[in-house]
Amino acid sequence: MYGIIDCDNCYVSCERVFRPDLKDKPVVVLSNNDGCIVARSNEAKKMGIKAGTPYFQLAQLFPNEKIAVFSSNYELYAEMTGRVVSLISKEVPAYFRYSIDECFVYLEDKNHLDLKKWGEDLHKKINQYVGMPVSIGIAPNKTLAKMASHFAKKYKGYRHCCMIDTDEKRIKALKLYPIGDVWGFGRKNAAKLKSDGIKTAYDFAQLDKEWVTMKYNNINIVRIWQELNGEDVVPNEVMAKKKTICTSRSFNGMIPDFDSLATHVSNYAAKCAEKLRQQGTVTSSVGVFLSTNIFRNDLAQYRNYQEQQLFTPSNSTITIVQAASDVLRKIYQPGFLYKKAGVTVLEIKPDNPIQQDLFDINADQFQKMKRLDEIIDRINRFHGTETIILCSQQYTKKEQTMIEQEQSQTSLEPAGRKQALHNVKTEVFANVIKHDHRSPNPTTRWNDIIKLK
Repeated sequence: MYGIIDCDNCYVSCERVFRPDLKDKPVVVLSNNDGCIVARSNEAKKMGIKAGTPYFQLAQLFPNEKIAVFSSNYELYAEMTGRVVSLISKEVPAYFRYSIDECFVYLEDKNHLDLKKWGEDLHKKINQYVGMPVSIGIAPNKTLAKMASHFAKKYKGYRHCCMIDTDEKRIKALKLYPIGDVWGFGRKNAAKLKSDGIKTAYDFAQLDKEWVTMKYNNINIVRIWQELNGEDVVPNEVMAKKKTICTSRSFNGMIPDFDSLATHVSNYAAKCAEKLRQQGTVTSSVGVFLSTNIFRNDLAQYRNYQEQQLFTPSNSTITIVQAASDVLRKIYQPGFLYKKAGVTVLEIKPDNPIQQDLFDINADQFQKMKRLDEIIDRINRFHGTETIILCSQQYTKKEQTMIEQEQSQTSLEPAGRKQALHNVKTEVFANVIKHDHRSPNPTTRWNDIIKLK
């Protein structure tokens, strides 16, 4: 038997852990730069708030409604879901984290138990220890387990855990399940199936296997058909390591100057390096792209992308940021208003062993860079992301403006200037993104720890 544990309305639930006053009230979470709605509480869904609704339209569409709004806080969400996975790992022989809010579990040594009760008890434990509600689906394969978790989330009678363990339950579930919601199809394949008159998972499971193979010519669709019919064919694979990593973001406004672009690109490159270290890999190629606003026909348009090879594969923040900065200098053109940039690392390989270039780096220098990254990662995990960053990641122009404003209100004596500088916080990547409704990080930042009266 397999199980999947899915955090209910994950981003909203993370925010509610520290805001119990928002229980049973409409809550939404916004995308980067507070652009549109990406997560909704059940109460918000009942009001008719759609995913993807632009935030600026919310007040127009729902006047006089009290809706709690939060900017996305991925540092908090990663920490909270990490705690959920930590609890899950102690209850099962093996697990596979499928996404930030979903985790597959393998239940080989649990078959002697009442798995339905086991799932209900696990839900209670996670809710008690972390404060996060979860829905659990249990079935003989992963596709049916995903389907069971949907029913556990939708119907309260299951008490947060649904198990499909007989053919009778399987057939009943297939008849109730829309074909577009089946795990693994995707929008295009689901639309194609609907055009063929297939409306439910049961309709699809009743088709002939050979016809499905010839009609769709897709191994994944054939596997879904097999799993809907009770077989276990989706491979039990470990977490796949990404072959490419890209970090990009649209700017809050448009940027004309090189220095501001360089700061953004440095931050994107640092994020890529951190992700490489997290999955134990290195990169041999760093790419950077730039783009103006394609929706502004009244402005001059420009876009470009180039890559730079590294002599020695690396996951060092300093090395990757330097390479990205070099590429940016090559592709930057003055006279344009840039709306988006990004950094991509390619040709990703395991970090052990690494084939070093004879003339590029010595072993002592390589070990020093590795130890430096390990220490910085440890400090940033303990005190919060961006506690320590490279100088090239600081938004110096904005910081200088803040310093001047602070000094204008302070004595010009040396002691006053020193105090003014002390009061100015360095602007880092997380702070230049528009997040007017961002919550604190009481789980990762000492300064955000909740103070009791």
